[in-house]
Amino acid sequence: MIELRNSTVATLAEEVRVPAYDRTGLTAGIVHFGVGGFHRAHQAVMIDDLLGQGLARDWAICGVGVMAADAGMRDALLAQEGLYTLVVKHPDGRREARVIGSIIDYMYAPDDVEAVIERIASPQVRIVSLTVTEGGYNIHPVTGEFDLSNAQVRADLEPGAAPATVFGITVEALRRRRERGVTPFTIMSCDNLQDNGAVAHRSFVAFATAKDAELGAWIDSAVSFPNSMVDRITPVTTDEDRSQIAETFGIDDRWPVVCEPFLQWVLQDSFTDGRPPYESTATQLVSDVEPYELMKLRLLNASHQGLCYFGHLMGYRLVHEAAADPLIAEFLRAYMDREATSTLKPLPGIDVDDYKTQLIERFSNPGVRDTVARLCAESSDRIPKWLLPVVREQLAAARPVHLSAAIVASWARYAEGVDEQGEPIQVVDRIAERVMANAAEHPRDRHSFIRDRDLFGDLIDDAVFVADYDRALDLLHRVGARRTLAILLGHEDEHASGAR
Repeated sequence: MIELRNSTVATLAEEVRVPAYDRTGLTAGIVHFGVGGFHRAHQAVMIDDLLGQGLARDWAICGVGVMAADAGMRDALLAQEGLYTLVVKHPDGRREARVIGSIIDYMYAPDDVEAVIERIASPQVRIVSLTVTEGGYNIHPVTGEFDLSNAQVRADLEPGAAPATVFGITVEALRRRRERGVTPFTIMSCDNLQDNGAVAHRSFVAFATAKDAELGAWIDSAVSFPNSMVDRITPVTTDEDRSQIAETFGIDDRWPVVCEPFLQWVLQDSFTDGRPPYESTATQLVSDVEPYELMKLRLLNASHQGLCYFGHLMGYRLVHEAAADPLIAEFLRAYMDREATSTLKPLPGIDVDDYKTQLIERFSNPGVRDTVARLCAESSDRIPKWLLPVVREQLAAARPVHLSAAIVASWARYAEGVDEQGEPIQVVDRIAERVMANAAEHPRDRHSFIRDRDLFGDLIDDAVFVADYDRALDLLHRVGARRTLAILLGHEDEHASGAR
């Protein structure tokens, strides 16, 4: 078994693609917050592609972690000198292994936050990129404003406090650059949010303004926040993945990454202090990302939510098994065709019907072995951003929301915490106690879940949405998830369906 090191990559099996470039002398022009599987299967791959072409040697990546859970990534990457294995899993069972070398350093902020700030403040760093999850921007789901009441944010805003959040660290680095006359870096969000650059702009400027109004105004005018759309299904790495990589390729990798073949990045070409030559990769550089964002968030991401709660209640634990169920596949396609597609904007050069067909195929890839539990996690951050905009646009145009409302109802049923076999469901969410408490009130108040205006805004006041939600939730309780889907799709007569 070969442990990954700069000195060992040349000894790996011939079928493993390894960096064909000399990593000595690379400079980190990008600092990335939130180094997880997705970043390492996506943005880091693009930089590795450029390095392999002899380009972007001053655009390597320094990862930064701020959360307690990031200590594991620190230990894995530092032990392997930033190297890791990326395994692409094809639907026909083929595996492609590649060692990525674009991450050249990793800094864990709790170890030495001053060193992190100085690294980001240095002129060599020209982009700070982010994959901090949908909830990481601290935006209130209804008001859309930065939440200054957040305890960690409040702590960072205390005079003389050592920054601990991505906002505090990044803003302090920008303050030092301004003080030293160094050009500000670009802040590049790579999270699954509509207008992710605009959301990042709002968050960082709001934090900075609360800290120092003059600094906030400078960041508002001087820093670029490009929007982007990112897409590659990247499940959580498991011990089984590690074992398979060791057995198949002879690599002892502490934290490899597995992913699907599909890769897409649509990026607004708007940078403060230069950028890597992304046009030499698969990246699409555009002036307006929004049409692509809407396509991805409302078709792929919202469909994931359409699959996961129904799928879990029906007994599925792996995404490809759920997607292979004809009833679930038909439901997802019906949601996309009947409700989501009409909320999209024109997409030059994109065949939307083909994209939707491809999505079902991607979900059904047995090699990826993505889990239903991963898709169900953090729903309070995902549903308001991915699905509810479809609901609102449909309602405003007097178009149907039967299937969208049913997805919300399936989340409400899932949040009750007990499946159809009476087994407990582990609800993973930053506000798990709250959503589960709301769902627990269903026997006494069937609208208890959607009364939470912080999540659903005024949808509780819309008679059309509430009626469709009521119907779906009643069916889920009365006849179960499978028959609910059959009724929603017109395969069964609703009034002929009694108790299970």
